[in-house]
Amino acid sequence: MSGMRASKNMTFPAFQRAALRALAALTMLLATSVRSNFVFDDDPFQPVTQDETVSVGGVVTLTCSVKENDNSSLQWSNTAQQTLYFGEKRALRDNRIQLVKSTATELIITISEVQLSDDGEYTCSIFTMPVRTARATVTVLGVPGKPVITGFEDAVQEGSEVTLTCTSSGSKPPAKLHWFRDQEEIQGRPDVVESNPDEPTYTVTSELTLTVTKHDNNALIACAVDHPSIANGDKRTEQPLSVLFSPSVSIQPESDLPREGEKFFLQCLGNGNPEPTAFVWRRKDGELPPMAKVDDAFLRFESLNKSDNGVYECQADNGIGTGDVTHTLLVQEPGVNAEDPTAMSTSSGVDHAVIGGVVAVIVFIMLCLLIVLGRYLIRHKGTYLTHEAKGSDDAPDADTAIINAEGGHSGVDDKKEYFI
Repeated sequence: MSGMRASKNMTFPAFQRAALRALAALTMLLATSVRSNFVFDDDPFQPVTQDETVSVGGVVTLTCSVKENDNSSLQWSNTAQQTLYFGEKRALRDNRIQLVKSTATELIITISEVQLSDDGEYTCSIFTMPVRTARATVTVLGVPGKPVITGFEDAVQEGSEVTLTCTSSGSKPPAKLHWFRDQEEIQGRPDVVESNPDEPTYTVTSELTLTVTKHDNNALIACAVDHPSIANGDKRTEQPLSVLFSPSVSIQPESDLPREGEKFFLQCLGNGNPEPTAFVWRRKDGELPPMAKVDDAFLRFESLNKSDNGVYECQADNGIGTGDVTHTLLVQEPGVNAEDPTAMSTSSGVDHAVIGGVVAVIVFIMLCLLIVLGRYLIRHKGTYLTHEAKGSDDAPDADTAIINAEGGHSGVDDKKEYFI
């Protein structure tokens, strides 16, 4: 019994001591953690760095600094913990790595012609007691390649559906692809991202499906890459569309006012892809005139005649389809100004207006003259009758009355001659 009591007494203190040791270790760990945070925030010997981002082929600058130094050296190490620079001394034989500045409180180096393998965490250390360190993450961007468009090597007929594929490789992180028709962005299918074997880069693919019309002929379909390692528009590929469509037709006359007796032609113009090569001329109201000759896209008249008046039709064929159009021919009489019909009609109108104005003025003047002459005649006729009456009242005989009426004086003796 006494042995058992002794064993129990020995076991309890051992368990208690283990618990106390664990509690002490936890207390020290917490104290160390608190002290470490305190040192990181306020320790003047703690190095300070910053993360950097650089594209493949570029230059990255790594800067490490401290507030104070106790004559300890600063050191930069790479992702494999190989020393790059210890103070002013280069430790790694890599000509891409160069010293920019080395002082007691600052160490700056550069890495040129950056590669994807340079991606990772770099360490700056200061060999105080204890050694203090800081880390800087260098992110290397994989530059995407110029996009390649496939799926539209040959021309297609209008109304057809075509699918284009755009591919860009070598991006890190994955690039984004955008489609454009001329300058307008259009929506394609979502990008497909695939990892490249043995490389930390990606290949991105996008598809675009279009139902083409004749308005898409010669349009530029473009695929552009969006990535932080390049500026917008730096990586862009354009693919012109070639759409086959039936021709639209128009007739161009040689002049707007064809004149009788002159040579004249009508030209048939066809806009299609391909350009039309076959033309057919017809006259709506009968056969073509004898003096009209078909010359491919031209209908030529050797000498215009009034009998050539009518509606003419041209039909153009480009192998994809046909198009037709009509034109009404009206032959003018000789002497009509064919170069400026507007000026001719305007001049004719002005001449008629001038002539009308002159006639109106002449008629007005004649009416005025008739009125004045009428009034004059009426006035003088009244005066003649009045004087004639006065002369007859005072005259002793008929001869004297006549003389007085003609302006003579009754009191004067006039010599009379009588003829028997």
